[in-house]
Amino acid sequence: MNRGIYIVANDRVQEQSIALLNSIRLYDSETPVVLIPYDENYTSVLAALRPHNVKLFPDLSLIESLSNQLYEIFGEQFFDKPNKLRKQACWFGEFDEFLYIDTDIVVFEKIIDNLNYLADYDFICADYQHKTGICNVFSPQVLTAGIFTETELQDVFNSGFWAAKKHLISESALRTYSAECAAHPEYFDFSGKVSDQPILNYMVLKQIPRRLNLTRRPEQAPGNWAGSSHFAVKGDRLIDPTVNQPLQFLHWAGIPIKPGCPYWETWKHYRYLGEPEPEFPLQPVSSQPNLWQKAIRKLRAIG
Repeated sequence: MNRGIYIVANDRVQEQSIALLNSIRLYDSETPVVLIPYDENYTSVLAALRPHNVKLFPDLSLIESLSNQLYEIFGEQFFDKPNKLRKQACWFGEFDEFLYIDTDIVVFEKIIDNLNYLADYDFICADYQHKTGICNVFSPQVLTAGIFTETELQDVFNSGFWAAKKHLISESALRTYSAECAAHPEYFDFSGKVSDQPILNYMVLKQIPRRLNLTRRPEQAPGNWAGSSHFAVKGDRLIDPTVNQPLQFLHWAGIPIKPGCPYWETWKHYRYLGEPEPEFPLQPVSSQPNLWQKAIRKLRAIG
């Protein structure tokens, strides 16, 4: 079975990308990683990641074609960051089974092994997004309009870490579902300036019934959001004391990674793994959460 990892990046997130790949390669030297360019400014980040055996997505014309199709469907005003939808190229890449990871993540294990769950499922996520209800994904309109049931909405997920099988979403399905989404902006919650997350959730909940959220395993699972303050540092890893388990990964979703941010020392460790750490002047970080963080913190203390 051909397996691999996709990331989306450009030169602007080069430092984050290096930290992510340092963490991946610490536990796994073999799994191929493919970079999907966020935009045309990717030559620097690609060069920085080549020592980690990172390759460029081979069919750039496909990415451009998908981007143009989605742009034509959604227009200019639908998304805050429309290029985030480029991760949809994962469905059409070289891997039969794949894991997608945002660059504001570091991992603490051989993360590709989670694809073993695809023996029984077709889509995997690993987060507590459902604990916050449907915010940053859908509006209540999807219930009143009968688009999804309460049970189906329990499967909403964060789009920064997910795994699936190739071609579960076809190009025609991508166009069809995108057109449905574009025709009904009232179904979605973009208040937190998310772009791809609501659309990806819509398609997966519509198209892929065999879904698994790893946080719902019988053996329980640790949290993974950097906005959770209760994780304990143990060496170069973190422990979730609520379940007495090490974290599989840590995600700074909605949190700028800079001196003074949550778990800065952990991120810095992986960014400068194997090289001298520069000196960073400690910078004050605003204690006022943004809208996205406020929504998450309401119900996500567990994660």
